[in-house]
Amino acid sequence: MAHNSSTSSSLLILFALALGACAPATLAPAAAPSNPNLILATTTSTQDSGLLDVLIPLFEAESGYTVKTVAVGSGQAMKMGEEGNADVLLVHSPSAENQFMADGWGKDRALVMHNDFIIVGPADDPAQIRGLSATDAFKAIASAQTSFIARGDESGTSTKELGIWTKGELDPAAEQPAWYTETGQGMGATLIIASEKNGYTLTDRATFLANRDNLDLEVLVEGDNSLLNVYHVITMNTEKWPDVNGEAAIAFLQFMITPSTQEVIGQFGVDQYGQPLFYPDADKTDADLGL
Repeated sequence: MAHNSSTSSSLLILFALALGACAPATLAPAAAPSNPNLILATTTSTQDSGLLDVLIPLFEAESGYTVKTVAVGSGQAMKMGEEGNADVLLVHSPSAENQFMADGWGKDRALVMHNDFIIVGPADDPAQIRGLSATDAFKAIASAQTSFIARGDESGTSTKELGIWTKGELDPAAEQPAWYTETGQGMGATLIIASEKNGYTLTDRATFLANRDNLDLEVLVEGDNSLLNVYHVITMNTEKWPDVNGEAAIAFLQFMITPSTQEVIGQFGVDQYGQPLFYPDADKTDADLGL
């Protein structure tokens, strides 16, 4: 009996060890970071879509860092980086990002994901833009002088919008006609104003889908190659700003491009909207996306 008891004890120990080996790895980091605070400057679209509500808790649990998220336009986020007031950026304004890197403000830049911009407006479509190209749609809105609601906040969306007007050889942001309204607010708030004013606006698809139940707007223009919306994560140059949390920034960049996070990004929105709100791109290059 003593032998059997000893054998049973040994088997129990081995069974427990086997269970431990099969159990998921603990989310707690092996050692607490020396500086656990990370300031993330990002766009309102990643906040308004709900994506950060999923990703930030995952990152905090896996890394031990505590994230302070500042959701502003991409231009404002990069300004925070230039002033040393952010550790890492998640932005979607590629041309401005390239200049940011060329000026030496950023250290590392990695492709994370994309979705697309769409032009939304009232169902009766007074400017008759449904199915047009983005440029032709903007020309039709200007010609009909129907209400257009712009961000006007140096965001990636605002930059994209202004570029479309420029292609159409129009500049309502400078001329400020009565039909053109700048909100100076994020995408969610701008969509609400467009809905209330029975107007058109340019939006990222994710924020529109996340808010569509509260909006009296329809997707009227989509699929135009010029409407691709690409996101990168950028760490700050610690040589310019030694006090930024470079270790935390690198940890966040690596988290965003790791396969498990990319899978979460690719599945986000599918259950609720029947389609992903973002498409993971860490295995691609900018050239693959036509940038």
